[in-house]
Amino acid sequence: MLAAERQQKIVEIVNERLSIRVSELSKIFSVTEETIRRDLEKLEKEHKLKRSHGGAISIREETEIDVSEREITNVEEKKAIAQEAIKHIESGDRIILDASTTAWYLAKTLPDIPLTVITNSIKVAVELSKKGKIQVISTGGMLLPKSLSYVGPLAERSLDAYHVDKVFLSCKGVHLANGLSESNEWQALLKKRMMEIADKIILMADSSKFGIRTFVHMASLADMDHIITDDQIDHETKWELEEQNLSFTVVAPLSLKA
Repeated sequence: MLAAERQQKIVEIVNERLSIRVSELSKIFSVTEETIRRDLEKLEKEHKLKRSHGGAISIREETEIDVSEREITNVEEKKAIAQEAIKHIESGDRIILDASTTAWYLAKTLPDIPLTVITNSIKVAVELSKKGKIQVISTGGMLLPKSLSYVGPLAERSLDAYHVDKVFLSCKGVHLANGLSESNEWQALLKKRMMEIADKIILMADSSKFGIRTFVHMASLADMDHIITDDQIDHETKWELEEQNLSFTVVAPLSLKA
């Protein structure tokens, strides 16, 4: 197979799958990983795909929903989940907040107590900057404009120096058999690193996330120390969470509380 033909097929595969790793492309085309890397470098320069950490991402992939849209989706559920999450935070804790809108609502309602907070979210950092007792550490990295969050190898490496008590995060999908998933590979990789440096992992996922399986696997449900969701979650899902001996809390949206 000629190089040009192989590169065209690489673009087709990336656009079909949205994301793929170098090692897999190497096996598909029976060439070395170095050859694939050169192909990807050339294709990126031609604006036919984007290289990612260990692979490539389709330029057709519009997986990052604009933060302004996410802020008006399931608002009361996210606020109730955030309020419940605060109960798991103690003065002096070192925590991580991801770039989810639920984490932003948590940051908005978090009391001004002595804490150290690491985040990859510009909005979370700005919100916490208003609270004098909270020390804020930003990961830095490559900015994703739609989510106003930092991702990429630099963001991942910035976490290497830290160890935290708790990480509070969300995701695009929560599947009872396949676990947590993200539609953006960079977000998934960074959240995996966040979980690795935390003693306790708390998942904040509104009921709309359950039963969803998106492109990039992030973690198994068994990795979660606690799950917080809202009361629109169906009975079958609650039963399955109980069957898997998972710790979880179901909260009512704030507008429905007396």
